[in-house]
This record gives sequence, C-alpha cells and structure tokens, in this order.
Amino acid sequence: MLKTNDITIRDPYVLVHEGKYYLYGTRSHLCWQQPAELSTQGFDVYVSDDLENWSAAIEVFKRPADFWATLNFWAPEVHEYNGEFYLFATFWNKIRCRGTQILKAKSPLGPFTIHSPEPITPSDWECLDGTLYIAKNGTPYMVFCHEWVQIKEGTICAVQLSPDLKSPVKAPFTLINAAHPSWADGDAGKGRYVTDGPCLYRTKTGKLLMFWSSLRNGKYVEAVSISSNDEIDGEWTTYDELLYAEDGGHGMAFTANDGQLYFTLHAPNTNYHEHPTFLKIKDVGHNVVRL
Repeated sequence: MLKTNDITIRDPYVLVHEGKYYLYGTRSHLCWQQPAELSTQGFDVYVSDDLENWSAAIEVFKRPADFWATLNFWAPEVHEYNGEFYLFATFWNKIRCRGTQILKAKSPLGPFTIHSPEPITPSDWECLDGTLYIAKNGTPYMVFCHEWVQIKEGTICAVQLSPDLKSPVKAPFTLINAAHPSWADGDAGKGRYVTDGPCLYRTKTGKLLMFWSSLRNGKYVEAVSISSNDEIDGEWTTYDELLYAEDGGHGMAFTANDGQLYFTLHAPNTNYHEHPTFLKIKDVGHNVVRL
C-alpha cells in the first residue's frame, strides 16, 4: 500500500466509482522528456477506499508501437459516459502540434485504447488539458486550453463533440483569456499568461463554475470562474480571489463517499516532487471556499 505522499504525479484527477477512488495523473518522471524506450510512455491509476491508502500504480494505457505521439503524455482524466469510460489526455511529438485525444475502456482500470481517430483539438493549435463537459440538454463538449506558447495570452476554449465523442462537430469558441483576471500579471512581467487544467463544476444552486490554473509571480495558482447563464456558452467572469495561491494547481473537485466535497491538485509545482493534495472545500452556491 502507498500513502498519498508516496505518489509522485502531476495533474491529479479522481474518479469516484462504486465506492472506490481512482486517481489518475501525469507520470512526473516522464513529464518533460522523451524516454529512450517509447513503450514506457503511458498512464497509471491508483485505487483507494479512503483517500489515504492507495494501491500500487496500475498501468491503464501503454503507448501503442504505431501511436503518433512520443512526448508529453499529460493530464489523463477519466469520465464515465453512457456506461463506458473515456480518458482525455494530452499528447505531442516534435513535428505536430500538442493536442488532446480521447481513449476508451469498459472499466476505470482499463486497458484504454484509442477512441477518437485524431486529436479533438485543432491540428494547427498548440493545445492541452481537454476535459469533458455535458450540457444540461445532454450535448457533450470538450473544454481545453489554447496555449500561451503559441498565442501569448493563453485561452480556455470549448468545442462541441459528436454524441459518440469521436470528433468535433463545430468550431471551437473562447471562454476565458488568462490576461483578463484582476490578478493576472503575466507571471511577473515574463509575458506568460498561462491557462492549464480546466475543470467544470455545477454548484448546489445550479451555477456553473470552472476551475483552472495559471502562473502568478512565479507560482502556480488555482482560479475560479463563473458563467453568466449557468451554461458553457455564457459570459465567463473570473473571481478576484484565488482558490489556491501556494504554488499548486491543475485541480478538480469531487464528492467523497461520505458527502464531503474535495478539491485535489498537485503541489508543490516542482519537477519530480509533485504529490496529489486533497483540500476540503464547501459549496456556497455561487462559488466554493476552502475549509
């Protein structure tokens, strides 16, 4: 058994399914480099009954020999949709733009196989961190980041998906610009208006929130934005107060088996030293607050 601090991953994502917690994330030791043996690229899950004691890593996806991506196997998150499990993840190689592609399995334990024939994100955009959002009318969307490395002021965008989650059906549209919040400082004047790790959450009063990360004064931070019409196509406003400003981020919210609402993120944002962190939060209707 592993304790939470024994797990070194970035971008933690928790799926709660049939009383168990499934923790996915980016393999920290392979995050930034192409390994000599490409077959070592993939994703793992850790399983727990209590958010404290975890199984050893269980590989849920191993890079197929003919898979296009060789670098940046990042930010896996698993969503249950129509009785099956879909893994959204970021991939890259040196001659194609980084993007999010969708995998599929019949179990949270995998094995996951390629579902969307190509990345869902535009082929000429540098993108990352796709997440699934289902509108109130049942329409599926993928929310993702268009990276600052290409456009300077990073944005968060959404694109409508086909019902089978295999392809986009319309052009993407922009929700958030990282240069617009009151606290945005371009990472202390370095010109890096970063958008990372969007995740949608509907409050107990029906408000639609988005958690996302950026850099502020050299630290990784977690922000919260709210939609004006409680849907993905509303006008998005980012709160002045950050949810987390202690150099951690790329988080998401989930409800534990006892009803407690948690926010998980990785901290510190230091290469090869990141661990999943679990914060108790409270839904106050128009926002969430840390307890």
